[in-house]
Amino acid sequence: MDGLQDRNMRCAVVRLDRFVVPGAARDEFLMRVGQTHDILRTQDGFIRDLLLERPGDAGASVIVTLVEWDSRETVERVVPVVRAAHARMGFDARETMARLGISAEMGTYAPIAGTTAAAG
Repeated sequence: MDGLQDRNMRCAVVRLDRFVVPGAARDEFLMRVGQTHDILRTQDGFIRDLLLERPGDAGASVIVTLVEWDSRETVERVVPVVRAAHARMGFDARETMARLGISAEMGTYAPIAGTTAAAG
């Protein structure tokens, strides 16, 4: 099996989040995203992550985060781990996004069966 097919088969779940981040909020937002991804990378079942950015309107940045997991069960196990870590840090993601004026579209996705485009 080639690497593309192998990666598509083992990627059971993808978390894909898109944020519109005002310019003045970018540094704080990226610091918090970095802290969260540091936690995610240590979890069993983590496959990989990507942080992507493009310019948005009026000086904002559009930032996309992607995390691949080995299963939906892993995601369900990791969510409370991240919440607990955020609580220990005194970090409330919803409050921070509201305070910084960040809008978000977040979702969990699965590859479409029979395609390799999702791994591409």
